[in-house]
Amino acid sequence: MVQELQVLFDHQAAEPSLPAGGAVLTTERDMRDGSVAVKVTLLNFMITQVGLQDQLLNIVVEKERPDLAEEKGLIHLAGAENKEQLELTENKILDVLSSSQGNILEDEAAVQVLSASKQLSNEIAGGAQGTLNGRPKAQKQQTAETTERQIDEARLQYVPVALGTQHMPFDPMYQYSLPFFINLFRAAISKSEKTDDIGMRILILNDFFMDMLYKNICRSLFEKHKLLFSFLLTMRLRITTGKVSMSDYRFLLTGGTAMEEPPAKPDDWIPDRCWLEIFKLSKLDEIYTPLPESFTNELKRWKEVYDSSDPMRCLENLRNAPEGVKGLTQFQKLLVLRCVRPDRVLPAVLTYVTAEIGEKFVTPPPFDIAGSYADSSNTSPLIFILSPGSDPSSALYMFATDKGREINSLSLGQGQGPKAERLLSDATESGSWVLLQNCHLFASWMPKLDKILEQMDPKQTNSDFRLWLTSYPSDKFPVSILQNSVKITNEAPQGLRMNLVGSYLMDPISNEEFFEGCKNPQAFKRLLFALCFFHAVIQERRLFGPLGWNIPYEFTQNDLRISARQLQMFIDESPEQIQFKAINYLAGECNYGGRVTEAQDRRLLMTLLLDYYNPEVLKPGHSLCVEHPEFTVPPAASLEDTLEMIRQTPIVTPPGIYGFHTNANLTREQNETYAMMENLLLTVGQASGSGGTSPEETVGEAATDILRRMPEQFDLVEVQKRYPTMYEESMNTVLVQELTRFNSLTRVIGATLKDIQKAIQGLLLMSPDLEQVFLSIFNGKTPALWLANSYPSLKPLGGYTNDLIERLKFFQAWIDHGIPVTFWLSGIYFTQAFTTGAAQNFARKWAIPIDTLVFDFDMPPDQQPSKKPENGVYCYGLFLEGCKWDWAQWELAESDLKVLYVPVPLLWIVPCKKAELRKFPWYDCPLYKVSTRKGVLSTTGHSTNFVMPIKLRSSHPESHWVKRGVAMLTQLDA
Repeated sequence: MVQELQVLFDHQAAEPSLPAGGAVLTTERDMRDGSVAVKVTLLNFMITQVGLQDQLLNIVVEKERPDLAEEKGLIHLAGAENKEQLELTENKILDVLSSSQGNILEDEAAVQVLSASKQLSNEIAGGAQGTLNGRPKAQKQQTAETTERQIDEARLQYVPVALGTQHMPFDPMYQYSLPFFINLFRAAISKSEKTDDIGMRILILNDFFMDMLYKNICRSLFEKHKLLFSFLLTMRLRITTGKVSMSDYRFLLTGGTAMEEPPAKPDDWIPDRCWLEIFKLSKLDEIYTPLPESFTNELKRWKEVYDSSDPMRCLENLRNAPEGVKGLTQFQKLLVLRCVRPDRVLPAVLTYVTAEIGEKFVTPPPFDIAGSYADSSNTSPLIFILSPGSDPSSALYMFATDKGREINSLSLGQGQGPKAERLLSDATESGSWVLLQNCHLFASWMPKLDKILEQMDPKQTNSDFRLWLTSYPSDKFPVSILQNSVKITNEAPQGLRMNLVGSYLMDPISNEEFFEGCKNPQAFKRLLFALCFFHAVIQERRLFGPLGWNIPYEFTQNDLRISARQLQMFIDESPEQIQFKAINYLAGECNYGGRVTEAQDRRLLMTLLLDYYNPEVLKPGHSLCVEHPEFTVPPAASLEDTLEMIRQTPIVTPPGIYGFHTNANLTREQNETYAMMENLLLTVGQASGSGGTSPEETVGEAATDILRRMPEQFDLVEVQKRYPTMYEESMNTVLVQELTRFNSLTRVIGATLKDIQKAIQGLLLMSPDLEQVFLSIFNGKTPALWLANSYPSLKPLGGYTNDLIERLKFFQAWIDHGIPVTFWLSGIYFTQAFTTGAAQNFARKWAIPIDTLVFDFDMPPDQQPSKKPENGVYCYGLFLEGCKWDWAQWELAESDLKVLYVPVPLLWIVPCKKAELRKFPWYDCPLYKVSTRKGVLSTTGHSTNFVMPIKLRSSHPESHWVKRGVAMLTQLDA
């Protein structure tokens, strides 16, 4: 499209004889292509918060004070008439001046025209008396000014508080149109309680509108986003009224953007990320300046806050709170809490929202099909936004039966388009309902559905007709359908107990004939319970992020159904000799494992399944978890009795049931906090803090600072002279390759930062890519453009910059002082090339084919060697997640409470023949570059994240650490 426009404009410029004309083009895409932008005028018609506020104010004044609104309309009409008369007068004057000959003062006709024009101009301006519709014009001008002031005062009184949420970008399905908000606002004005007290009326209207907005939006949000929306409403209100500064709010979302390195932390128990963010907070405003000193002077009190199960209460305790937080508001203490205990931020946010706008805004409305149906029409569809394990169809069929309606259902997929169109055509005439399921699977047909809905005439469509859609979140779903529909979320029950109940209420397990029909009912019922327990565990592990699964697979009820049927089939074939190997293979490798694509996840799946599909399950009183013996397999009983026993299990499930250490809850809650803050940041844009620096100043200073600290590019020619390619030393080749990659990265960083500086000064067009870099720097994030040319990293901008500079220093030291004794493995750009170089050195030294070698690993007793090992390499800089290293026993051990990551001892990577591998109790620990763990295969055939498995000594069986989710990382996120 851009190329076609360019050709069109070039052709028009080359043909000046073409008739003058114009074209108005509209698009939702970014059209800031330089070749086109210089030839057109770009107008941005996106709705803004100010624009939305202005429209809502017009509506409320129109409804509440129709007299002022009518007067405003008359003023506009009079103004338009006056403007037209002035333009006619100016044209007459110009005509007289151009046509007059000689002395204009001697032209009587010209003088009369000029005098009349002056009189009319004065009358319109209010400087002379005249009449208009029987009213003196000067008086009319004064009346207009008075009325304008009255209307402005009324508009200021009716400022609504729920603004700017017409699009929430943290999920593609959260789309809301401007008419939706306007209609909601009109309904609030009509339905809310009336009173003559203007102050009370404003309070009633604002509260009623916020309540309606919350309930209408909330029914279309997933559970994880409902508190987020409540907090968003609260913050919009508090920022609008000036009770919270934008700079404070941005810190809560980003953790600060300061680039300086913090001083040494006062004690080892303080996490590095905690101390870094406390330091950044102290740079935000004078009120936070004492915080680092407070930590140093009040370590005992801060340790109590850190160890407390309710740290926010400790911060609010006037008697025992650290002196550094006394005098802070409740919101400002949220910032401190984010630094010290990010895992407890969400409960504190819940308390804050309740205190600020009321408990009803943290109590979401229940799933309500009837209420959603009442808000729909025959041309606005109802959309169920699905999540794994949810199925609203049964509830919908029940509702249709109650309403006496017929539902014609169709599951969409390739080739189903014509069938769906016929269903819609027939239903719009007959008034029946249509249910189109799994719209996300037929994205190519959705524009067709959009067109069908757009062409529907409410008067020509049966008023009883309703279109119901189901879809998982998809960015391919037409925005216009989402904006003009009633959206409902339906999620599967959360928690182990509810998951078990849902499994037993699912067909075929809920079928009495199936449940009681096995030839060995005792074994079948016990193994069936174990299978359902396994199904619940693997689903709940997804809540723990990469600690649970590298990739969050969507295991479905169909996986459970087929596994349950196969279990019964195999027991029926051999009632006394159950084929555990067969049922493990079918359930683990085929049914559930069929969707598992990552090797470490497949190992985890089979390890978990072996805990539930084994002969021990058949023994009475068998516990499914050694750490929690209260979770036992119930004795074989009827379906109802089994359900009753399930309902007696604890509602809160300890992480040990899923195979985790207690710290896993801390990891999960931290991840939830950071995810919520990331989503909220998407709704902020480039708003600057009250009284703070502008975005341009902030980004400009950061760009200057990074450019100042960035060293010169490596001189590859000189390096190759000092470290030539040698058969005996592959590390020379590794060094040159690494420097080439880092030169490429620093070149991109330097170029974008210089372009940013030029764009801020107005010397360069701010392209879409450059704007994303600008916004990332402003938010303290590492720009995606840099990461596309970089090693993997999840660090914020300050951490990434410091890490990059340390890497460059490491390689500069290598250049200056020769091949190091110990290598900073975390600082290597392409880790696999480094390990390949170590293997090549060994293979060439001992004349062994490299493809016959494997790596052995050891932790040498001397952790600070002075010379290189005879074979292999010494490496440092790695971290353990999910466990710790026991320095006394020299093996893996359980983590200490609240300690999520620990450094790994110096690692000796030794190439050897496979037959010469040392035998000892070990855990094959996967090593990843970053904590997300998942990656993709690059063009070199290596994963972008997974490096290699490393054998670590352990007296626990390997399955223990597999279920713990133990892994090694080359770098942390902060």
